[in-house]
Amino acid sequence: MPVPSNFACLEQPFIVLTPKRMETTTSATVTADSIRQLNDRIQQASGFVDLIDHEMEKAIVGQKDMVHRLLVALLADGHILLEGVPGLAKTMAIKALAQTVNVAFSRIQFTPDLLPADLIGTLIYSQRNEEFTVRKGPLFSNFVLADEINRAPAKVQSALLEAMQERQVTIGQTTHTLPEPFLVLATMNPIEQEGTYPLPEAQTDRFMLKVVLDYPRKEEEKLIIRRNVRPEGMATPQHVMGPAEILEARKLVREVYMDEKIEQYIVDLVHATRRPETYKLADLKPLIAFGGSPRASIWMAMAAKALAFTKRRGYVIPEDVRAVCHDVLRHRIGLTYEAEAENVTVNELIDRVLNTVEVP
Repeated sequence: MPVPSNFACLEQPFIVLTPKRMETTTSATVTADSIRQLNDRIQQASGFVDLIDHEMEKAIVGQKDMVHRLLVALLADGHILLEGVPGLAKTMAIKALAQTVNVAFSRIQFTPDLLPADLIGTLIYSQRNEEFTVRKGPLFSNFVLADEINRAPAKVQSALLEAMQERQVTIGQTTHTLPEPFLVLATMNPIEQEGTYPLPEAQTDRFMLKVVLDYPRKEEEKLIIRRNVRPEGMATPQHVMGPAEILEARKLVREVYMDEKIEQYIVDLVHATRRPETYKLADLKPLIAFGGSPRASIWMAMAAKALAFTKRRGYVIPEDVRAVCHDVLRHRIGLTYEAEAENVTVNELIDRVLNTVEVP
């Protein structure tokens, strides 16, 4: 895919900031030639995306957005929160993805009687050896499905979210590093709320994306029926790459070029949720209790880079930012009682922001 023509005018080198992990940045000199070279490298290195899509289609019918967002979160080294009614292939999707990239997968059903040790593991005393040994919990997998995370009490939620952030857990007096790549997919049922423990805003903020799932279309549902009732059953996805290749792809994702105008666009979108009156959106101010945090800006940039990578591009365009904006901001904007009384949704607020903030 060719580099946009506006990059041809970049005869003089300039400085671009590249996010490194979450808190630090490094600068690198970028020229038009280096962008073209990077674009060629990423076109070659991102070929596995089509292979993963092909294998995932064997197990998942429809739900393209969920599959693509899973891949974006995996490549950007983030975690994802799925909201949808039971039966929409949430478990099957992450299990199929684990099979395609050949990594360990575990599923944890969150219940009110769950304990932190049920996730991270515990110390077991051996009478024969007269010493304690570590029995690791299901959290020590590459892909972890936290099913109905809002059904577990706060102490268990905190244990999971700490592991998500620090990528390590402490059992006894020893700290254990979690395997890489490490991806947590948490699900929530939007219908049944009785006996649940809603995630606080500070904890949902640690999820890179929140994806809301809808029912499949009629044609897709007919295909789902056919695949599930045929004598040979559902096809099993084959692995097309390994963990080491995922880690290498993550390094390339961070190298995806992002122009300063795109960075400013991301900042404007996030700031418009905090101070809407400064972006000609004064009517939204009484509806927003709090806007996106700095994590929103970081993850929007990383998600846009990962999406560009999956599109086999070495540079970010405004459409990449707009495509991930809802999933990044959906769980980071708080509504006031006035907004709830007027039946205003977060998606409607994000739509207003996207339609008002000037696109570079």
